[in-house]
Amino acid sequence: MRRIPSTAGLVAFEAASRLLSFQRAAEELNVTPGAVSRQIQALEAFLGTALFRRRHKRVELTPAGRQYAAEVREPLDRLSGASERLRGEARGNAVSICAYPTFAIRWFIPRWGRFFDAHPQIDVRLTTSLNPADFEGGEYDMAIQVLGPEGPRRGLEARKLAEVDTFPVCAPALAETLKSPADLARHTLLHGAPRPQDWRQWLREAEIDGIDPTRGLRFESHNLTIQAAIEGLGVAIGVGVLVEADLAQGRLVRPFATVRRSGRPFHLVYPQAKAEDPNLVALRDWLLQEASA
Repeated sequence: MRRIPSTAGLVAFEAASRLLSFQRAAEELNVTPGAVSRQIQALEAFLGTALFRRRHKRVELTPAGRQYAAEVREPLDRLSGASERLRGEARGNAVSICAYPTFAIRWFIPRWGRFFDAHPQIDVRLTTSLNPADFEGGEYDMAIQVLGPEGPRRGLEARKLAEVDTFPVCAPALAETLKSPADLARHTLLHGAPRPQDWRQWLREAEIDGIDPTRGLRFESHNLTIQAAIEGLGVAIGVGVLVEADLAQGRLVRPFATVRRSGRPFHLVYPQAKAEDPNLVALRDWLLQEASA
């Protein structure tokens, strides 16, 4: 059986032997100097010999330490290189996508399994955010976000994914009490913090006066707002593509026919430099096909 010391101790020793400083080794490894010292003490105890002479505010390698440093550096370099190569190969099959939380929960995730069945070799990494994706940092390959006529920023491409059609939705039992939009005055309006103008804009589209568009209950996400409507707490403004499953399965109903179409549809946005990446193209085309279906 091989007797090998802790790799953390070896890494700490290699850095300290190269820099001749526990402090600088700690900065390089993003740990405390005390952690470096403890790792090296444990390594010395394992080996049964001192590797450093501790001087005032400095350290020196012992003869055994110099020999050991020369012997362990090359294997550590090979291990690091092999690990980075495999990490790079894994990243090569990954596509990172950023979406709005409610879009991810109510539209993307229910369909995700179909993409995996068709492309099991592609590792899709999903992040949610209410803010536009920052492509400059290289964190994301693609994002789902709303865009108006101004289009994407310079250096990005965009493909329209779905329209943003909004209309009131509520539980079936509550809908039985709504004969006309004027009846909304007797019911609780539900609001999601990310879409604070939905009720005002829909009431204007429906040409309904005399209803305060700001009253009612407020929730921190659109997803919570829709869930509150399903539970019968009031009437919410739903986004068509995000409530289609709830409507189809009878959890929600549309009490009125009026629909307001936003001028800012959902788009797929991605850097032009990655537009030909085969994994990104596969995910993009699949998303567009799902949306058209």
